[in-house]
Amino acid sequence: MRSSALVLIAVLLSGVVLASEGGGGEAWHGWRAGNDIANKTSLQRGARNFVNYCLGCHSLQYVRYNRIAEDLEITEDQLKSSLMFTGERPFDYVLSAMPAADAETWFGRAPPDLSLTARAKGTDYIYQFLQTFYLDDSKLTGVNNLALENPAMPHVLAELQGLRKAVFVLEKHSEAGQEKMLRKFDHFEPVAPGRLSETEYAAFVGDLVNFLDYVSEPARLQREQLGIWVVLFLIVFTLLAWSLKKEIWKDVH
Repeated sequence: MRSSALVLIAVLLSGVVLASEGGGGEAWHGWRAGNDIANKTSLQRGARNFVNYCLGCHSLQYVRYNRIAEDLEITEDQLKSSLMFTGERPFDYVLSAMPAADAETWFGRAPPDLSLTARAKGTDYIYQFLQTFYLDDSKLTGVNNLALENPAMPHVLAELQGLRKAVFVLEKHSEAGQEKMLRKFDHFEPVAPGRLSETEYAAFVGDLVNFLDYVSEPARLQREQLGIWVVLFLIVFTLLAWSLKKEIWKDVH
């Protein structure tokens, strides 16, 4: 059984590596985050990743630090030492210190708040977006992205993932009786290695996506657990009501 489990883990990890390398053609459309907001260790790592790499530009305007600490089982000392660096207080919202006007000048638009991005776009989209940056000298940021063409955001995780270029091929497509040559992504080619291996980077992104999924609805786990008890109560109540109705109406029938 242990050997089978190790084989399964190896297969899954190899799948992540293939996804990071491109998997050929449009395979990146099928990449899935596979996150689990019940995994608090993953959420703790994701919170660390967000604060270190995202909070400089992006806020979480609907979530407070102390709520994150409570849900993720982080002590107040750990919260202050690991997630709060610029004089915030535990009851403050998680806000970026970057002025919106300056951000708009630098990037062309103010970086969006990410509180509800996982609900609006889906976790798979975020996962694919963070995995598919590639070099593009025609852009001001020096990069482009397969999931979101012409992003204003630079590749802030480039030091971790490394640099790579995208190879495109031309394919014929018929439309309204006319043939057109369309550019199609084929694969990635590495240019410079990052600090993390492909598998490690995929895990890093997975934890970050998991944290963004959590902050999009912090009460989700409690809501789902409460929902189970509500459904069970309704089932029991229905049985009792049906039994009572049968008892009351038995003489009438």
